[in-house]
Amino acid sequence: QVQLSESGGGLVQDGGSLRLSCASSGRIFSNYLMAWFRQTPGKEREFVAALRGTDGETFYADSVKGRFTMSRDSAGNTAFLQMNSLKSEDTAVYYCAETRNYLSDYRHRAIYDSWGQGTQVTVFA
Repeated sequence: QVQLSESGGGLVQDGGSLRLSCASSGRIFSNYLMAWFRQTPGKEREFVAALRGTDGETFYADSVKGRFTMSRDSAGNTAFLQMNSLKSEDTAVYYCAETRNYLSDYRHRAIYDSWGQGTQVTVFA
């Protein structure tokens, strides 16, 4: 079973940057999707970004497009989320997710088989 571990969250001032990491272990398939979701209290977990393992193509929510960049290391075992121009509304717990259903709709959290424990990102004025 795939295990995911996020790191890199923290406190950052409005307009600042943070880089999140997600280490994946136990993957036995070559085709996959990795994604970042985020959640605030009382709200549903929402899609942020995804990366398709087959070709490295990335996808973003409209709210983060142009500010966030998802990437991976050369081995494909660690995914990153570079977050620039952070806003207070980006404050959330960020979760990494992975699935072998790489052709499914990456925006739907139900397709993901594995989830990390989450890392808190807090943006203050």
